[in-house]
Amino acid sequence: MDYRRLGRAGMKVSALGLGTWLTFEHDQAHADELVDAAIEVGINFFDTANTDGRGRGEERLGRALARHRREPLVIATKVWGPMGEGPNEAGLSRKHLVTQCEASLRRLGIDHLDLYQCQRYDPETTLEETLRALDDLIRAGKVLYWGVSGWGPADLDNACRLCEAHNLHRPISYQVRYNLLEPGPLAEILPTCRRHGLGVVAYSPLAQGVLSGKYLTATPADSRLADERAG
Repeated sequence: MDYRRLGRAGMKVSALGLGTWLTFEHDQAHADELVDAAIEVGINFFDTANTDGRGRGEERLGRALARHRREPLVIATKVWGPMGEGPNEAGLSRKHLVTQCEASLRRLGIDHLDLYQCQRYDPETTLEETLRALDDLIRAGKVLYWGVSGWGPADLDNACRLCEAHNLHRPISYQVRYNLLEPGPLAEILPTCRRHGLGVVAYSPLAQGVLSGKYLTATPADSRLADERAG
């Protein structure tokens, strides 16, 4: 397995990672099997989100990883999506970031997140509030690094500029959907990532299995491609 620095950070991640989206929500035994197989071939990067099954993805990943040594692992999760019906249960406000960071740590059964990713941009919260909250989580030892996903080039430019101006920890990574069928999103954001030294984390490289050849004849009802959230 090849290992690469994530952006300008010293932390190294495996060239391939294992994500929990649509796969870790129902069966702990299956999650254990996937994690064991991943670690056996040298994967150390595990990516989840608080909204995967409303926390079930994090819980199952945490149980599966608890059977292995923590130090070599790079555990990443995401925040932004709604975790309830209340007015403060979504977005990137300080309140939501701190609350959900604590909740993710409990579900994963760990004392810090290696990478905390803002899954979307939040136009209802000032960027400075979001950046200072993330910086505080890092200084408190609950998060080591932070990254983004789904932010536009201008949003990323503004974030990096504010971090430099206020001596805040900068983002180190950008997660983007990328495969041979959907090259556009990466092409749009890649120049900005290069300019700021962000590492790129590509998800859905096989387009939910379409590029693996498994759907040549039909789409099974219980497949990831058939899940309406995979669109």
